[in-house]
Amino acid sequence: MRTQIAHDDAQETTPKLVRRHGGKVIAGVAGGLADHLGVDVFRVRVVFVVLTALAGAGAFAYAALWFLCPVGTDTQRPSPRERRQAYGLATLGVIALITSAALAANAPAQQTVAVIFVLGGAALVWREVDVTGVGTGSHRSTFTWLRLVLGAVLVIGGLVVMVLAGGSALGGINSTVLAVLATLVGVVLLTVPLWMRLLRALDAERAERIRNAEREEIASHLHDSVLQTLALIQKQSGDPETVARLARRQERELRTWLFGDPAQRRESFAAAVSALAAEVEETYGTEIEAVTVGDTTREELRDETWARSASALVAATREALVNAAKHSGAQKVDVYAEVLDDQVEVFVRDRGKGFDPDLVDDDRQGIAKSIRARMERAGGTVELRSAPGRGTNVTLTLPRASTLRQGEGRQSTAGEADAAGEADAAGEADAAGGPDSARNQERHQQHEEAS
Repeated sequence: MRTQIAHDDAQETTPKLVRRHGGKVIAGVAGGLADHLGVDVFRVRVVFVVLTALAGAGAFAYAALWFLCPVGTDTQRPSPRERRQAYGLATLGVIALITSAALAANAPAQQTVAVIFVLGGAALVWREVDVTGVGTGSHRSTFTWLRLVLGAVLVIGGLVVMVLAGGSALGGINSTVLAVLATLVGVVLLTVPLWMRLLRALDAERAERIRNAEREEIASHLHDSVLQTLALIQKQSGDPETVARLARRQERELRTWLFGDPAQRRESFAAAVSALAAEVEETYGTEIEAVTVGDTTREELRDETWARSASALVAATREALVNAAKHSGAQKVDVYAEVLDDQVEVFVRDRGKGFDPDLVDDDRQGIAKSIRARMERAGGTVELRSAPGRGTNVTLTLPRASTLRQGEGRQSTAGEADAAGEADAAGEADAAGGPDSARNQERHQQHEEAS
């Protein structure tokens, strides 16, 4: 245990590899690498210069880290002494790069200088994008635009010199191809920072979307469990035994949800429906009659995506039962679950006082978020039928894992068939108090006959 704790502490004290923001001189690569390794930044810069003398390896490594590493959030500026050292080493690095390129390639001087101009111009543009945030709507000064234009001119001028020098020894067609390739290289060099910024923004947006979905899921669970129990405790405040029983049971459920293994709660869909029916009956004192036909397979439950969808279906079923037990006034609530070849259907019915769905307040989140939004996130559907004095019927439908893996052709055919069935039964559905498919109406009739 002590070894594990020490290992975790070491991981926490090792900073993430990011480029310096406030403390950078050129791009912050050497400073970020020094912070990550825990060494002096001067030594890291010396290593880059030495490697640059070896066929430009240091320059390519610096450019790769500049391209791949995100910018940090530090604000401390480098000291004047550190800045002078960095500029001196950068000058030595440029000289080493020119010398190694000329010796290795044995190329004419004008082509070597052109390559240096292209690399220097690209570095200038990249640095200005890093410093000023070009492309994000931030304010840019006149000097910023001048440096950007200078960098672009260096890149374009260097490429033109390379094309002219190389095209003199080639034919007309080859010279044209070389010019096109040089243009593409110039566009890539000048726009790479913007593309990287866009990709990082998309990653940040995706992470934020995932966090929002997790918050919605947590909020739905707390509404279904903790808030419902607190409401019951408030109503039963005069009965200490009932209050203590509800509090103990809610504590166990919350601990299981926080620290338990989700896979253990997904062994059987039918067992989950029966368990939640017993739980709601025990909590609210309303008789819950649960009937399940068929069950899901273990292969489906091993599919993490569909297992999460099935868990959402169980949670939505629980919320429908809780709403019926709390608000319908009925002495008995029926839940009928059937696992078909292509989907899973759950029907929750009570013969209570009913309500008008159009008159539900916006602040009542039980139907809107705990049932409808949860099923939509899981890829399922919800059908609600209710009217004052006629009870309430809630139909939850979730496609099975095999259906989700089928081709789009079969899905579109099934969608057309469902649309045709809804069009034929539109009049009957409106008379019954809400939209419903023909197959769901047949399931309701079978359920009522069985009851």
